[in-house]
Amino acid sequence: MGCCSGRCTLIFICTLQLVLALERQVFDFLGYQWAPILANFFHIIIVILGLFGTIQYRPRYIVVYTVWAAIWVAWNVFIICFYLEVGGLSKDSDLLTFNISAHHSWWSEHGPGCVRREMPQAPGVHTTESHSYITVMGCFVDYQYIEVMHSGAQILVALLGFVYACYVVSAITEEEDSCE
Repeated sequence: MGCCSGRCTLIFICTLQLVLALERQVFDFLGYQWAPILANFFHIIIVILGLFGTIQYRPRYIVVYTVWAAIWVAWNVFIICFYLEVGGLSKDSDLLTFNISAHHSWWSEHGPGCVRREMPQAPGVHTTESHSYITVMGCFVDYQYIEVMHSGAQILVALLGFVYACYVVSAITEEEDSCE
């Protein structure tokens, strides 16, 4: 199998997935989104495994990557449904933070064009746990649509990865069968 085949394309797709996952991981860390942080962590590990399997001609590793790509698509469909509030889901719930904290998407306060203004706390109330009220105005794009675009890009790349991984596994096993 030559380098200009599906194998090189899968290497490129895995590398692109790593870049996109690392970018997403940074913004999920900034927003203390614990469920996406864990999902991104597993995604990064398995994409590295798929990349290794592709480079080293290990079809079992690529199969693990292929199964994960399907799971990753399902996770990102859930994220899209969550932010678009489909089926009783609410983007204002603490589901993605495991109900540990009241944090939310980093993009909700720092999106393109957003102006963030903190309201002062009531006089005489100074505790370490008190939060000030924050208003956000003038966003060019609402944060939920930014999250949906991130998930949409992840789905697109994962589907491409799935297709090419199936092709590479087929090509590798076909080569192994022809060598016998």
